[in-house]
Amino acid sequence: MRRTGFMGLLALGVVALTVQTALAGSPHLVGKLTISQSGSTITVSGKEAGLGNEATVHIEFSADALCVNGGCNHPKAVNKTSVGAGDDFPVQNGQALFSLQATATFQPPCDPPMSVVFANITLTDVGNGVQLYP
Repeated sequence: MRRTGFMGLLALGVVALTVQTALAGSPHLVGKLTISQSGSTITVSGKEAGLGNEATVHIEFSADALCVNGGCNHPKAVNKTSVGAGDDFPVQNGQALFSLQATATFQPPCDPPMSVVFANITLTDVGNGVQLYP
């Protein structure tokens, strides 16, 4: 009788561990990240998969915005700023589509012939602790 009870508990423990592992995902970016720019606004869009059975995912991105001249030189240290955005996105069938947007502001303004260039872009799934890009 004792042996049967022990085997039953052991089997229950194995099932519990298996179910927990099956519910956990392996978050990753699907395809290429789309990064577009319009003036001083950057938009980052993409698709994350391997999310298991989560209801939502919180994704954030950050980037450096540089004000550069026509010779591709960064003339002043003050003409650099950080931008970023984050939001929650619904998960369907273990996947989430996302699109985030941020606008860089400079003081003094980054007016023509100067232009804004974005660098050091990072994308993170905060809830799962996974850096998706780069």
